[in-house]
Formats: sequence, structure tokens, C-alpha cells
Amino acid sequence: MIDKPSGSISPVTLLWLFFRPGHAFADLAEKRPTGPAVFFRLVLWMALVPPLAAYVGTKLFGWRLGAGDPIFIPDTPLLLICISYFIAMLFGFLSSAIVAQWMASTYGARLSFGIHLALISIVAAPLIVGSLIHLYPQVFLNVLVLVPALIWSMYLLYAGLPVVLKISPERGMLMASSLIGYLLVAAVSLLGLTAYLWVIGIGPRVGV
Repeated sequence: MIDKPSGSISPVTLLWLFFRPGHAFADLAEKRPTGPAVFFRLVLWMALVPPLAAYVGTKLFGWRLGAGDPIFIPDTPLLLICISYFIAMLFGFLSSAIVAQWMASTYGARLSFGIHLALISIVAAPLIVGSLIHLYPQVFLNVLVLVPALIWSMYLLYAGLPVVLKISPERGMLMASSLIGYLLVAAVSLLGLTAYLWVIGIGPRVGV
């Protein structure tokens, strides 16, 4: 199924996502957004929120790993970490949309890259809002907020994917599960790469 570009994601769609997600997905299902439009109007700004919040929070309060003193990171390494965070966010959005589009032909879903990128973007909205907790970077508090946000995003993916991509709920569940599998592998790979870089000395020297 090939979509002709038309329509765009309105602020109302994003607002409905938190109060009436069924309406948000029904509204998105009738849209034909293009990839560049979604990227520059939505994804780019969403991807800025977590690293910007992390930069401000770390700069003002430092990271707190427990009951001890906060850990402050020097300006240059902190900026590099936040830039890397931003790049990783963009990679997550785009790669997830590409993988979803690749899966689409298998499940008989819509093939437009724009609609897949839009779906990934609005499904990620709870995580983006939750990432504002980075403004006070205490590890336990961040986990306490982001885990429920992650669960909500997963629910939205299962609920919204068959509606937006216009496939049966059964195929939607299989496709959503496959996409979550990709995201888990990507997340674990990113964590492993980060740990390896720190072990071999590529990373900031943290000072208290």
C-alpha cells in the first residue's frame, strides 16, 4: 500500500495521545506525512529534549548515584556526551522507522516511511516527556519515572500500530513484538559499546 503525501501531525494529535490515544491513532491513520516533514517538524525537536535536560541537570546538580555526594562532569566531556546522546536519539528514531518500513511488506502494512516515522515518534512521546526527569539526575528517581514511561510507550505501540498501519490486530501484535525485539537488541548493543569504550579509556574523567 503506497501513500501519497498529504496532511501533517497536529498538536491536537499529540495532546490526544495522553488523554485519548485511540483518537490520536485514528487521526494519524488518516494522515500521509512525508519523512522529511516528520523529521524536521517533530523528530528533531523531540530528540533534543533528553540531552538538553541531561546537560542542564548535570551542570546544575551533578549525577547522584546514591546517598553520596553528586558527581560533576567537566564542561567539554559533558557537552560531548550530550551531543552523543542526541545523535543516539536520532539514530533510534530513524533506524526504528526504517526497520518498521522493512517489516511492513511482510505484514501487509502501509509502506510510507513518513507514516512509520510518525508512528515511532508519537509512540516515543511518553519517554520524551519522562526524560525531563534528567533535570534532576538522581539515578533511582530517573528509573522510577522512565520505567513506567517505557511501559506506556510499549502499550501505545501495541495499541496504535495496527490502527495507524491499517492491518489486523493479530498482525499488528506480531509486528510490534518484532519491532520491540529490534529495539531491545539495539539498546543492549549500545550499552555494551558504551561500557567497552569506558573500559578502554574513551570517556570523561569524572570528578567529584
